[in-house]
Amino acid sequence: MGMMDEVQAGKDLYATFDTTQGTIVVRLFSKDAPKTVSSFVGLATGELEFTDPSTGQKTKRPYYDGIIFHRVIPGFMIQGGDPTGSGRGGPGFNVPDEYQSGRTFDKVGLLATANIGRPNTNGSQFFITTSKPTYLNNKHTIFGEVVTGYDVVEKIAGVARDASDRPRQDVRINKLTISTTQP
Repeated sequence: MGMMDEVQAGKDLYATFDTTQGTIVVRLFSKDAPKTVSSFVGLATGELEFTDPSTGQKTKRPYYDGIIFHRVIPGFMIQGGDPTGSGRGGPGFNVPDEYQSGRTFDKVGLLATANIGRPNTNGSQFFITTSKPTYLNNKHTIFGEVVTGYDVVEKIAGVARDASDRPRQDVRINKLTISTTQP
């Protein structure tokens, strides 16, 4: 039984981001956003096929390992999940929006999908909030929340960055692991 099966069974899962700045653990909302969590988990574990943007070939491997946080804005969020590091890359497919849970951006440390500003354009990119951006309600699917390591999120948000909000020194996800119990 793979981790995507665990999502389909409605089990709570945890994503552990081992980054160059420290560890962040997020509880995923499998019941609230099953399609989003299933895609995220499948990409993280290598269970879900995606199109490699550098080769154009379909492949299966842990997608997020080695990817950078390409956009950080103090007092707002940190963003990652683009294998090209440009903010424009993705897995070659879209995941539909999931707002039915009624979750809102009412606290810091929420994990949500990044999109291109149009409905149902979620792919692999995500962000973790360091504010309460309620104007994003029903525009980005909320699919998890930080349970440990929020200080690491703040640390990443505060790194030196250029005029495009890209960190001057790469902040990398060394490894992203999924588990059924909180680490």
